[in-house]
Amino acid sequence: MKYLPLLLSAFLMIACASNPQAQGDIQASSYTVEPAKLSPKEKENLAVATFAGGCFWCTEAVFEQVKGVKSVVSGYAGGSKANPTYKEVAAGKTDYAESIQIYFDEEEISYQELLEIFFGTHDPTQLNRQGPDVGKQYRSEVFYHSDKQKQEVEQYMQKLSASGKYDDPIVTQVSAFEKFYDAEDYHQNYYEHNPDNPYIINVAEPKISKFKKNYSQYLKDDIKS
Repeated sequence: MKYLPLLLSAFLMIACASNPQAQGDIQASSYTVEPAKLSPKEKENLAVATFAGGCFWCTEAVFEQVKGVKSVVSGYAGGSKANPTYKEVAAGKTDYAESIQIYFDEEEISYQELLEIFFGTHDPTQLNRQGPDVGKQYRSEVFYHSDKQKQEVEQYMQKLSASGKYDDPIVTQVSAFEKFYDAEDYHQNYYEHNPDNPYIINVAEPKISKFKKNYSQYLKDDIKS
């Protein structure tokens, strides 16, 4: 019986990957959330970054709190099948990774700073997994939108590797951006709309706390106050 609390905790922490279709049906029937999209005009003066670093509920939650970030959309990148679904991606039936697309103002936050936050809030040495989430859909990957972004991420990864910060090698993939599919509506702003979800409490909350502690200089002003 003394192991029951540990077993229960472990069970709760795998919620992001367990029975995605049933989970999706429950959440979709509870409310409708419009994806955090911007109009074409609003995007004109914004730069774009695309990252994959485990369950997109967590990565989205981190970057939504970063100054200069105007929108974060959860979705799928790195695969070839048209219009992938969460059920397919979460079950590992595609080549897609759960990803986020970030629209940001370069006058407020640089791509280099976004890379610092990205690598500092997930484990880039874990191959095809992040914590309790296992599978290629949870891999660490940066999808670059320009040669400049490609150069910046490669240089930053070289710097991290040389720093001795990690005992194991960095396995983050670096790939040219091709296509991004928005995830279903109920995944957008998931952290905000599902604060009592066991996965959010056990996995996302600690990550958010770590971000706020280690990268407070990048927090939006309304979050700082």
